[in-house]
Amino acid sequence: MVSYVSALLYGVGGIVMAGMALLVTFQEKLVYVPVLPGLSRSYPINPARFRLLYEDVWLTSSDDVRLHSWFIKPFPDFRGPTVLFFQENAGNIAHRIEMVFYMLQSLQCNVFMLSYRGYGASAGFPSQHGITLDAQAALDHLVQRTDIDTSRIVVFGRSLGGAVGAMITRNNPDKVAALILENTFTSILDMAGVVFPFLKWFIGSSSKGLRVLNLLVRSPWSTIDVIGELSS
Repeated sequence: MVSYVSALLYGVGGIVMAGMALLVTFQEKLVYVPVLPGLSRSYPINPARFRLLYEDVWLTSSDDVRLHSWFIKPFPDFRGPTVLFFQENAGNIAHRIEMVFYMLQSLQCNVFMLSYRGYGASAGFPSQHGITLDAQAALDHLVQRTDIDTSRIVVFGRSLGGAVGAMITRNNPDKVAALILENTFTSILDMAGVVFPFLKWFIGSSSKGLRVLNLLVRSPWSTIDVIGELSS
């Protein structure tokens, strides 16, 4: 009996240690995937491929990281609503141009596509803190533009971009007219338990276990908590 209990404790300890090693070593590579397998980091195409009117916009975040983005209009001198587009975790903004093309056709809006730090032509390395600063730089840029209706800035985020969008909307309720989230997640803590089921008792906001691994996650992106803090 004693040996069985000891083996069980060693097994649980081994799982926790393995989980800690995974989180410490590979978490950024699991959360942020700037380069898709078999492809280069550079943009395979730009908006001109779809005959879209666009402007290369270079921003500098508050921590001095140089960021690239595209500002796309449906036609010249259009002053309608502007969608601030935050992409998923994998690939770069060029991989979303086709979707933006249909968005412009259907909604008649401007679209501002931000390349997170470490993605596409942007400098730096991705992190939750850093990407939050990137998003703020993008929103501040739009608010200062004189060629759009700054009272109609709509934040749109998909997957990881949903977490980014929720965060920037909560931080700037007076600058964002609306928030649209598509296929996002409650938190990276919860996703870790989904991707690695053997960790679900040790990590996650809804875990009934010890949750001892939560403190090791450097990019928790707790969207469920941020949504609860949004003002209507």
